[in-house]
Amino acid sequence: MLKIAFDPIYAHPLPEAHRFPMLKYELIPGQLLHEGIISQENLFSPDPVSEEIVLWTHEQTYWEQLRDLTLSPKDQRRTGFPLSARLVERELRIAQGTIDGCHYAFEYGIAFNIAGGTHHAGSNWGEGFCLLNDQAIAANYLLKKGLAQSILIVDLDVHQGNGTTQIFEHNPAVFTFSMHGDKNFPFRKERSDLDIPLPDDTGDEEFLEILTKTLPKLIAQQKPDFIFYLAGVDILATDKLGKLKVSKEACKARDQFVLEQCKLNNIPVQVSMGGGYSTDIKDIVEAHCNTYRVAIDLYF
Repeated sequence: MLKIAFDPIYAHPLPEAHRFPMLKYELIPGQLLHEGIISQENLFSPDPVSEEIVLWTHEQTYWEQLRDLTLSPKDQRRTGFPLSARLVERELRIAQGTIDGCHYAFEYGIAFNIAGGTHHAGSNWGEGFCLLNDQAIAANYLLKKGLAQSILIVDLDVHQGNGTTQIFEHNPAVFTFSMHGDKNFPFRKERSDLDIPLPDDTGDEEFLEILTKTLPKLIAQQKPDFIFYLAGVDILATDKLGKLKVSKEACKARDQFVLEQCKLNNIPVQVSMGGGYSTDIKDIVEAHCNTYRVAIDLYF
């Protein structure tokens, strides 16, 4: 059974002025339910992750500033959000949803978090709408619990996963692969284990050619026993922030290829959704829903 972490707080943590980027978190499950692709049984609501687990990834001083709502105004502006207790709870629930998804992935091969992909959060900073790094927290959880020994993070969001890269910079058990827009946020990049910066206007053929040549080699070389996939749809040509020229069809083909590689190699995969900022919310929701459609066709 496909299990998907979703909680209403994913979509409603913010004042109205900040809500547009969050609308997709209620529209995606609504669309999948409407199509009959999933039922309520597929959805689960995670609890907040524990402070102990947060501190396996994030520095204590930074976490306490989030928890106690004492993050400086400058650091709050860096996140893009006004800090609130509800926002911190949202991040804690997203992180636990990704951890829970790992357990479901071991059981069913794959699991999703409707939110997540908060890859700009480093060990001691928040940035770019990310406060706590859900996939990094989950990766450290798997390592700490002895549930995985070699992890591959496949980050195909249009923005480099700088926070994830910084967190695992000196950890050989986690290989970070980021394929992203070269001239895009974050403008100060960290160094992933493998970075593939793409020029502006990269289109379908080039994007898919690079991915299909790279990922199978990485899997063969690294032999991961768990994969985290960040499936951002801000690679779309319609995206306001992306600068690439990828179609919805090629974005779906991207997901198809990544998930086929996971299934072919019998590697459990947890998927977090990442970014999407197209002007028309329908483009964002459709591209994200395609990721679920591909997964259900492949696995179920």
